Amino acid sequence: MANYVFGVDVGGTTVKLGLFDISGNLLDKWEIPTRTENGGVQILPDVAASVQAKMEEKAIAKDDVAGVGIGAPGPVDDNGIIHEAVNLGWPEMDLKKELSDLLGGMHVEGGNDANVAALGEMWKGGGQGYKSLVAVTLGTGVGGGIIINGRVVNGCNGSGGEIGHIHVEDNETEECGCGNFGCLEEYASATGITRLANRKLKACDKDSVLRQGEVSAKTVFDAVKAGDELAIEVAKQFGEYLGKGLGVIAGVVNPEVFVIGGGVSKAGEVLFDYIRPPFERTVFHGCRDTKFVLATLGNDAGIYGAAKLVLE
Repeated sequence: MANYVFGVDVGGTTVKLGLFDISGNLLDKWEIPTRTENGGVQILPDVAASVQAKMEEKAIAKDDVAGVGIGAPGPVDDNGIIHEAVNLGWPEMDLKKELSDLLGGMHVEGGNDANVAALGEMWKGGGQGYKSLVAVTLGTGVGGGIIINGRVVNGCNGSGGEIGHIHVEDNETEECGCGNFGCLEEYASATGITRLANRKLKACDKDSVLRQGEVSAKTVFDAVKAGDELAIEVAKQFGEYLGKGLGVIAGVVNPEVFVIGGGVSKAGEVLFDYIRPPFERTVFHGCRDTKFVLATLGNDAGIYGAAKLVLE
């Protein structure tokens, strides 16, 4: 029986890699640059070379590795086909086969990076003990991963779990990064919270600490904790959008828990004070008791989840 598994999380700037035992203990982690030039042709060869170098360094035999899991920023279907990764320059390709061939036939599993991170949080993070959860990543954008009865919901072409692009506002005039208008990401991400705060500051002359320096998601929630009235109004707007959006999701997939991560989650459980009331007010009654917890793995969620892909 194999004793080791590798997890790989491909980002736009760096590739994170982790070596685990099959119980999920992280034995080593490291990063390599993501070489996106020339259509990203060097990314997978670099990953394979790095995995093989680590095996040599640790004197790990090929047959003692259960496999390599990889998460990538693009739609990845149940067969490991990635349907284009714009940020990496990748066209549609068989992610599993390409990496397996480079690794001399080793077992490889692949998934979308947000879905894989959700799997990591379920396995060893804030979602431990649950089998049906939705992971919500509040970062530069809003990412999501849906797991029902222990299985990632990829959808037909890997686009399942794109919760940041649920439409929540008809009157939006600024375009979302996806090309639509009024997506959840425009209000619940770090950049979205900053947008809401700047709009509020421009629309009124109410005194606020936010007028004295940088406006960011962090400074908004720091001001909320200090009792700043304008910042609290911004937090309520954020909570209305996100709480209602999560209520829609709950009514469709009925998770046990929402696991909230990403940079915005560093504000802590104060977020739930603004998310939960609109959620409970609008969600279907059978889903009203859905729990909210904070993610705990941070930037390591992707490598944990990628490793877990192999062990499923």
